[in-house]
Amino acid sequence: MMEREPGKVSVVITNYNRGPYLIECLDSLQRQTYINKEIIIIDDASTDRSVDVVQAWCEANGIAGTDSVVVVRLPRNAGFSGAMTTGFFLARGEYIAVQDADDFSHPQRLEKQVAYLANHPEMALVGTNYAAFEEGEQRQYEPAKWLHYGDQIRKAYQNGGHCICHGTIMFRGEAFDRIGGLSRRIVGAEDYEFIVKFLNNQQQIANIPDILYYYRLHTHQRSLAYYNKKE
Repeated sequence: MMEREPGKVSVVITNYNRGPYLIECLDSLQRQTYINKEIIIIDDASTDRSVDVVQAWCEANGIAGTDSVVVVRLPRNAGFSGAMTTGFFLARGEYIAVQDADDFSHPQRLEKQVAYLANHPEMALVGTNYAAFEEGEQRQYEPAKWLHYGDQIRKAYQNGGHCICHGTIMFRGEAFDRIGGLSRRIVGAEDYEFIVKFLNNQQQIANIPDILYYYRLHTHQRSLAYYNKKE
């Protein structure tokens, strides 16, 4: 098994038919002020041109064939948990970050999260504040209002709440090595259960109040599809 590379951030993106959004997503990672990173894209058997989009982007940015981007196309659809955990297993970095394929990150996101974890060795995972937006000629960004900070985070989860956006998280690779990845026990809430797993294993988690992530609202969102089905 490969050893983790000190200081490296492995950014894991799972993709299923998010071709129209991938360029903005990948551009935001390419513009990161934190240089020591790799991008791992797990394509969950997409039926659109997502893989072609990624390959063209790699060519345009001069990184095709390098180890800075890993692209894996699954032979069949494994679902969110399967694709995400596959990416976690391929991560070489001391730190693992999540990025949704239809969202994008602030240029200083990785730098600030790495600095936070380096300055807070007791913390295993850190998320950030984010702003949601809809497509349009002039995007309107709405800051999230449901997140919590400090001691309120554990209390929120103890009461059955949720207060960390999964797309924003960065965690220590060694924490994944000890507690594992996402399960499929709770369909539609696998990301929630993954964060709870940290708390159940006595790991400390936090949120950075800075808006470092931008969450796209659209009709094909995975979470929207789940909640519509539940209703």
